[in-house]
Amino acid sequence: MMYPYMTLDDGTEIVHSELISKDGTEHVIVHFERPTDDGFDDARCELPSYTWTDVHGFSKEELALFDEMVRASAHLFYKYAACGGIESA
Repeated sequence: MMYPYMTLDDGTEIVHSELISKDGTEHVIVHFERPTDDGFDDARCELPSYTWTDVHGFSKEELALFDEMVRASAHLFYKYAACGGIESA
């Protein structure tokens, strides 16, 4: 299940997963998606490792900003993932 988190001024939607238990550690997937004329730009970051995967269309500069945002907000992603999204917090 993915929960909405934020929409940026350029239309990029940020959503996050529920808590995912894997190997005794709780993980959260943060997904970025922006509509384009040809489909979508997208990227995923897995917490707690901050591993980026499935990156399509975003520049290195945009990814650096997203990485900074994810790192600064990781505690919120975990909080909202644990309680069923920001609307349930």
